[in-house]
Amino acid sequence: MQPSQYEHLTPAQAIAYQHDLRRQINLSPLDKPIQTVGGADISFNKYSEVVYAGIVLFNYPELKVIGTATAISKTKFPYISGLLAFREVPALLDAWNKLEVKPDLMVLDGQGIAHERRTGIATHFGLVTNTPSIGSAKSRLTGRYDEPGNHLFDQSPMYDKGEVIGIALRSKPNCNPIYISPGHRVSMEQSVQIIKNCIRGYRIPEPTRQAHLLVNKIRIDDGQNLNQQFTLFD
Repeated sequence: MQPSQYEHLTPAQAIAYQHDLRRQINLSPLDKPIQTVGGADISFNKYSEVVYAGIVLFNYPELKVIGTATAISKTKFPYISGLLAFREVPALLDAWNKLEVKPDLMVLDGQGIAHERRTGIATHFGLVTNTPSIGSAKSRLTGRYDEPGNHLFDQSPMYDKGEVIGIALRSKPNCNPIYISPGHRVSMEQSVQIIKNCIRGYRIPEPTRQAHLLVNKIRIDDGQNLNQQFTLFD
């Protein structure tokens, strides 16, 4: 199914498609060196059809920014927890297609397999693009875990139905943990280690932190442009 068709799906059809995607997930260890990493984030108002997507490209492990791509698109797919990828992936693909160089691995602001049907945004995007991907989320979607210790990189496994689906990682002392899970074509252990390598003194890893700043900027700029247009007609 092409992502351009997502907005025509019913929620039930979207869930059925997630079950299809789940059978394609590959969490085998990544077997090649990582030289570039992409960070991706989305910004939208859940009552609006407009979606802002951004990808920031870094060299790795230095994490120097070497490129960016953004996209603004629209979707009619409703805001439903567990199905947000159907709103987000088409816009992210628009940004992805603008990248002249594709990264060796993507880090997305959201879940990988730490999802009721194991198909969070990182898994969904990784499958659609056939790219190694990791989910780094600021909040838990599903699964239970014991609170990790308060030292840097203390961690605790997240369980759902007897399966380890992610790691709650203390990325900064005295802050809430972040939730790491592999998306596609990378192992759980590698996912956690890569995210640790991407922490630069903030709670969230640098790839998604920079992507978050980027999408907020294009959202603000787009709003200002609209205001300017309306002013012209006053």
